[in-house]
Amino acid sequence: MTGQRDIRVGRALLAAMIPLLVVALVAAGGTVLWQRGDLNRYICDGDCGPSNVIAPTGLAIGTTPADTGVDAADPGPVDPARLEAAVAPELDASVLGPRVGFAAVAPDDGRVLAETGTGSYAPASTTKVLTGFAALTTIDPGTRFATTVVRSGDRIVLVGGGDPYLATEPAGKGDDRVVRADLTTLARRTAAALDRAGVSKVSLGYDSSLFTGPDASPAWEPSYVTENIATRVSALWADQGIGNGIRADDPARAAADRFADLLTGRGISVSGQPSETTAPDGARTVAAVRSATIGQIVETLIRVSDNQAAEVVLRHVAIAAGEPASFDGGAAAVQDALEDADVDTAGLTLNDGSGLSRRNRVSPETLVEALRAASTSSRASGLLADLPVSGFTGTLVGRFSQLSTALGSVRAKTGTLSGIHSLAGYAVDADGRPVVFAVMVDRADKDQPFQAQAALDRVAAAIASCRCG
Repeated sequence: MTGQRDIRVGRALLAAMIPLLVVALVAAGGTVLWQRGDLNRYICDGDCGPSNVIAPTGLAIGTTPADTGVDAADPGPVDPARLEAAVAPELDASVLGPRVGFAAVAPDDGRVLAETGTGSYAPASTTKVLTGFAALTTIDPGTRFATTVVRSGDRIVLVGGGDPYLATEPAGKGDDRVVRADLTTLARRTAAALDRAGVSKVSLGYDSSLFTGPDASPAWEPSYVTENIATRVSALWADQGIGNGIRADDPARAAADRFADLLTGRGISVSGQPSETTAPDGARTVAAVRSATIGQIVETLIRVSDNQAAEVVLRHVAIAAGEPASFDGGAAAVQDALEDADVDTAGLTLNDGSGLSRRNRVSPETLVEALRAASTSSRASGLLADLPVSGFTGTLVGRFSQLSTALGSVRAKTGTLSGIHSLAGYAVDADGRPVVFAVMVDRADKDQPFQAQAALDRVAAAIASCRCG
């Protein structure tokens, strides 16, 4: 009897333990999948973003190449000869074409570790590294931009403050934290203020005069605007000027029209049509909403490679530097910020802040020096943490999947236009040595874009798998 009772107890315990074991196995497997980024599309509907990633050792959020968080003994410096030998075969890939530029430096002292190719290259979206660096070094990273409504008599004016992520509706649960201000909230606050003042009918103007110069770069392909690829740059827009999948030809007017509808829905009658104007001096502020910080804005535009936000940020850099808030003024301000940080700008030509222009020229040396300068700056060091993680976040979420040695051990900004590919960031080698690198090509095989991207990924993977001591 005792033996049978023991068997029954044992079976009961086993039955109770099996669900716990299954849960533990599922949790362990889920953790692995989460860390690899395989669950992103189910949990976050795509890229989860750096705030949700369990970063690999040495690339933890907030770390820089000079402080990788590795507890092991110092592996010593990188041997340039070993690094060059590791990347050389990958740089010779035929799909990259005849013009390949590569530069690598040590993050602690800026020592040049490798250089291949000469001159400057069309950078595509790695231009945003320079825009982001200039923004963080020129503007206090905690700065926010206000979209306001001012009043003079029975006339109100919607004034754009250059919030690149101003939305029509309040942010939803799954929205990026950078979406902080919206027209719906602004209309509610405006209507409440007008009600308190006993005003029920107004005329509406809109002011987007903060920015100057052309709203589309002369150095862009004409098709960028006409084929719905890029929005005309404006200090006032909602949802980056996009409605029902179409980019507005006049984003400021579209935002004002929507704001008028929102006011009407709250009992404020808007007479006539909104008209473009300049807010009168001394007009009293009725209501305001404020953007995310410039630090948060730069994080998002770097991670997802946001062309529209980059062009708005370029103008804020120009304003902070005392330059005209235009493409030319922003480009001059970025170059000044780089030179103030002792970054080599030889051969630098900038026509925009996003890298959409095929006429931009940047050397790999400029990119690596800018990244290293960011790592040593108290204001700009966040730029290193903003870079996408290989296989996990942003524009790298779908890359490096076949390169296990580099999965999660590279942070880099991508750049892609037809025939133009670049990758700039840092990698940690097999023994924990950080290397800041940039690889650029601008005459790649246009018929094999994904193969060219994969070839650049293999350059970064060669660093990650190298025992370069």
